Amino acid sequence: MLLTTGGSEYLTTADVAARYRTAASTVRYWRHIGYGPKGVKVGRRILYSQAEIERFERSLAEEQIKKSA
Repeated sequence: MLLTTGGSEYLTTADVAARYRTAASTVRYWRHIGYGPKGVKVGRRILYSQAEIERFERSLAEEQIKKSA
């Protein structure tokens, strides 16, 4: 479920899990260990901004470039 507020789009934990083809529990574990996109707690939910998802994906791509060089 994509949420939009003030021009920013936010994804739920389930959305992030679907995007990376993994379980929601894996996304929660990533958050617990400090890996993955940074989430923001809103009430009882953790939401991930589209900008944060893109930042995380850029960092993954940069790591891959460094490993292959």
